[in-house]
Amino acid sequence: MPRGNAAQTKVHYAGKEEDFIIFVDDAESVRKWRDDRSIPLAQVVSGWKVFVTHKHGAQGVLDAASHSTLENEFGTHRDDDVVTQILEKGTLQEVENAERQGSKNDSNGGRVAH
Repeated sequence: MPRGNAAQTKVHYAGKEEDFIIFVDDAESVRKWRDDRSIPLAQVVSGWKVFVTHKHGAQGVLDAASHSTLENEFGTHRDDDVVTQILEKGTLQEVENAERQGSKNDSNGGRVAH
């Protein structure tokens, strides 16, 4: 059975100094939230972590955004405010990871009796 091919949905926001990424549950929940702000953010966001990619767009190494980086870009480091701005102004991206197949335990060696 293939592993690792679950869809990943994120919102990318290109800031002045950094690119920011947040992960969301799915694209449909973001679209609904953009139309109806009464939907709680907890039903949209998948984890309250804001990542930076060091100007590598939506790809690259994801590092946690520091409070000072968030303050410089958004004027606040409060998670609610930052996530709201990224959801409002960011671009939605859906990515399906490539499936991984292969041996599960190479140390077992061959399964043929000798």
